[in-house]
Amino acid sequence: MTSQDNRRLDLTLAAGLIALVLMPWYRIRHGFFGFDWLADLTTKRDLWPALVQAVTGRWQLWPILALGALAIFLRLTRAPGASRGRALALTGAAGLVWMVVEGLSIGLRGWNWGLLETTFGAVGGQPAFGAGALILGAIFTLMIAFGQAERGALKGDAFVLGSIALLIALVATFVFYPILSMFTGAFQDFDGSFTTEGVARNIIDPKIWSLSCLTGGYCGVAWRTFFLAICTAAGTTTLGLAFALVATRTAFPFKKSLRLLTVLPIITPPFVVGLALTMMLGRSGVVTQWIEALTGFELGRWLYGLTGIWIAQMLSFTPISFLILIGVVDGVSPSMEEASQTLRSDRWRTFRKVSLPLMAPGLANAFLIGFIESMADFGNPLVLGGSGGVLSTEIFFAVVGAQNDPARAAVLATVLLIFTLSAFLAQRFWLAGRNFATVTGKGDGGRHAMLPARVAAPVIGIVLFWGAFTIAVYALILFGGFVRVWGLDHSLTFEHYQRAFGVALDGGLRWTGVAWNSFWTTMRIALLAAPLTAAVGLLTAWLIVRQRFPGRAIFEFALMMSFAIPGTVIGISYIMAFNLPPVQMTGTAAILIACFVFRNMPVGVRGGVAAMAQLDGSLDEASLTLGAGSGRTMRRVILPLMRPAILAALVYSFVRAITSISAVIFLVSAKYNMATAYIVGLVENGEYGIAIAYSSVLIVVMITVIGGFQLLVGERQMRRREHKLKEAAA
Repeated sequence: MTSQDNRRLDLTLAAGLIALVLMPWYRIRHGFFGFDWLADLTTKRDLWPALVQAVTGRWQLWPILALGALAIFLRLTRAPGASRGRALALTGAAGLVWMVVEGLSIGLRGWNWGLLETTFGAVGGQPAFGAGALILGAIFTLMIAFGQAERGALKGDAFVLGSIALLIALVATFVFYPILSMFTGAFQDFDGSFTTEGVARNIIDPKIWSLSCLTGGYCGVAWRTFFLAICTAAGTTTLGLAFALVATRTAFPFKKSLRLLTVLPIITPPFVVGLALTMMLGRSGVVTQWIEALTGFELGRWLYGLTGIWIAQMLSFTPISFLILIGVVDGVSPSMEEASQTLRSDRWRTFRKVSLPLMAPGLANAFLIGFIESMADFGNPLVLGGSGGVLSTEIFFAVVGAQNDPARAAVLATVLLIFTLSAFLAQRFWLAGRNFATVTGKGDGGRHAMLPARVAAPVIGIVLFWGAFTIAVYALILFGGFVRVWGLDHSLTFEHYQRAFGVALDGGLRWTGVAWNSFWTTMRIALLAAPLTAAVGLLTAWLIVRQRFPGRAIFEFALMMSFAIPGTVIGISYIMAFNLPPVQMTGTAAILIACFVFRNMPVGVRGGVAAMAQLDGSLDEASLTLGAGSGRTMRRVILPLMRPAILAALVYSFVRAITSISAVIFLVSAKYNMATAYIVGLVENGEYGIAIAYSSVLIVVMITVIGGFQLLVGERQMRRREHKLKEAAA
């Protein structure tokens, strides 16, 4: 054990020494991995490593060098044990604290706060942290974990402690630091000085909080968004429950078709549903024109506003509600319903008094997801909002619009965050301590009670109507990509696909279409973000389920809370946090990948937790007993049995990376322009045909890649193969 501790520490300190002596300490504007910066190494000071920076005048780096030297001294003079472990942990903690303090205190032009300049005098500015600083930050984090391992924490398991420490550091950096930056940014003027003027002006703005709509006037944007979210959550939960009941409790003949309808909206890029509704029900829509031709009644612009947004959100989010509820509806044990009917309750009373109350957790989760998705929705309000904006679009225009009011954007984002976190906490407290378990080890008949006639007839009617409406919307989406100008010239053409994805063969293969650049950028970033999201999510799930450590419940809650943060808030907070030192990432692919990983990670965590709950802990114990470490056990035993969870995390993170817009719209740049942001530009320019053609191609690509993920991950083998069983029987 002593040699293993020393070998682990030697590798860690060697990496730290390389970071201090050889790696550029500050950020390279054109990218580290291009390595073209090596040509300017002798002339540009900002490219030098920390050791040279400190020697040539940047005194703020001397404590970091001293702490690195102290760690090497501890390795050379002390044997592994509780004493060295405590010293290592304190050294790592001191290094992290100093890096955070000096990074936040000194900016590009010197001190970030006038009080520091008054106290300590002027100081030279410094760029954002680069490769050397980031590596050393990870080294200090690992020193804390390895020091605690030498002290015997968690049975001295360095892999578990290192994983916990790195995850806490990552979540603090990419979830809590941006949110904190957003709050503090609301109280800063353009020159960085503290001010409450912007917050005081916006926090009492009637345009945000007015309730005049109750007396015939106009409601503020906060209440409009809240009422819309309540209506969307209630509607999607009701429709999702109706689809789930038809799929599990009726003899409906087209149950597989229902599942297909649930997949399409999930992989549909934003704006497409809004555009299709415009084609159908807008001022020049096909249904609108039919009604006007038949009745002479002009419908006008009724679709543009909260009504149109609500219809679009119902189409977009009902499938998510269905996917949540179908497992819950199917999971109600038939024995409970049989017991009720044995006690002479009819099917209506059984459904109302037994089945429906046992679905409460699923209904609460579906309502919460619908509420949060509605709050965070950006694409549909942008297309259909008209003059009645919601919080997500108001935040966007406060940042990129003519007003350019960061304080207003921060206040609106805070209001949005308070609404979603309140719903998240209310749902958790309502379900806490209540038991809804119905599946036990006892056998039952395995057949659910069929819906009573008074429920089945209206539910099937609702499902048929909504299914037909969804099919009509997607038929218009497909049709819109093949007509010249929707509403004016419906002659068929491939022009939109040719303009978007044209290819020329003269002098070699050339991608001439206008959409290729954003398409390849989107594919690269999504394919990088998907495995990272799955890895971080499943590792976190393994730590939550299999390890017992202080603060585990808080750790799990903090990770899951990031799911309740709307994408619009994530986008604005990332801009405020990572636009300036110490961590500067705006305009790079890294900020997009980080956003996707930590925005979508909670889904991987929950899927991993559910999968881990089905794996007996004796599997881990057997591996550990045979001498394998926690890392090897995770890699060789646990991961092969979690292939369904891996697939779910890969598919979800890949699809969300392509279809996300609420956060992405703030983070894209000219070099890294994602598909959804590009579609925004097409919609704003009125090029609906190209937008729909691009979206159709993305849908086909996502279906193809999902199939590829299924082949790559494969299926877990938990039983002996059939032919071997036959051989054994023979």
